[in-house]
Amino acid sequence: MHYVVANRIPVLPEFREQFEERFRNRVGQAEKQPGFVRMEILRPENPEGYYVVQTHWESKDAFNQWVGSEDFKAAHRNPMPAEAFRGPGELERHEVIISAEAAQ
Repeated sequence: MHYVVANRIPVLPEFREQFEERFRNRVGQAEKQPGFVRMEILRPENPEGYYVVQTHWESKDAFNQWVGSEDFKAAHRNPMPAEAFRGPGELERHEVIISAEAAQ
């Protein structure tokens, strides 16, 4: 089954546009990694909520290889300033045990 990693990031409202633009410009770095399945950037409805950067991987090992890659380092260079966030992010790691798709 897949491995899902969700990075919950508390971006302040005045930095939302900049945060989203940074991800638009980074598209392609994780996608070329072996074992990558997909990525979703979720915008909170509540401006005080958390953005969620959710990546899906074929396995935990595939994710760990991404974290150790040069592409990962490049994707995380030049972070946004600390004042763009209400606090630290939270990294959640999950193993998918049940998955359902729309009926055909």
